[in-house]
Amino acid sequence: MLGTYYYHEIMRKTIVAFGTIFNQIYIRHDDASGNTYSDLKVPLAYGPSQKFLARLEQQGDLNKPVQITLPRMSFEMNNIQYDSTRKTGITQTFKAVDKNTSAVKKVFMPVPYNIGFELNILSKLNDDALQIVEQILPYFQPSFNVTVDLVSSIGEKRDVPIVLDSISFQDDYEGDFSTRRALIYTLRFTAKTYLFGPVADSSEGLIKKVQVDYYADTNTQTAKREMRYKATPKALTDKNDDGVVNEADDALLTADDDFGFNETTTFYSDSRTYSPTQQTDI
Repeated sequence: MLGTYYYHEIMRKTIVAFGTIFNQIYIRHDDASGNTYSDLKVPLAYGPSQKFLARLEQQGDLNKPVQITLPRMSFEMNNIQYDSTRKTGITQTFKAVDKNTSAVKKVFMPVPYNIGFELNILSKLNDDALQIVEQILPYFQPSFNVTVDLVSSIGEKRDVPIVLDSISFQDDYEGDFSTRRALIYTLRFTAKTYLFGPVADSSEGLIKKVQVDYYADTNTQTAKREMRYKATPKALTDKNDDGVVNEADDALLTADDDFGFNETTTFYSDSRTYSPTQQTDI
């Protein structure tokens, strides 16, 4: 089983989706008259906060006009954990249509995993950090949903809840006046995503007919059908260009077409049953 290559880029897409949430945050500074004299987009980068603190602390020439700009934000993925509370049947499958070939594919149900993220807000001024934090927290109550295209080939999109787990604050200023100060707000999140296995060809093909027989008797040994409901796809456009929309167009429908349904209900009193193997009434 192992050794079949596939790569849906699900974790990479989840990381990108998480970072996209925070890439349009601004801070503003006003003068005494209430006029804005500074409007700054907060930079966002992937990486641990220690890397940016090292750039602050290890810069030898403090007289340089620019060292590292604060405020800024950084985020990183820091753990992956299986979520048993969202588990589904491990052998259950569903069918989907390949967007490129229109072929019917079979996919096993995804495996639920929680991906942990840490967002760090680094700032010299506490008011700058509070501006950033206040633009984030109201959206998490405690989760915020983002739609991620998990498996692009079959168009499998799911809403991934991103849950705010905790918030902590740190002021690492220790030393003389030549030491740069950095206030650090750390926000920890959990993204509840799904990991899909390989996408395989379906040998069963596309289902084009659904038939259900209803029984009034609850005794499954003696019950006979009394009503039958049948549904088949109905073409909404002229597929064969003959000027009419009829059953011939129904037969030309594919999985990615827009269609309706032909529904029929038939009542019986012959006490016969339907044989799925012989596909006839006996």
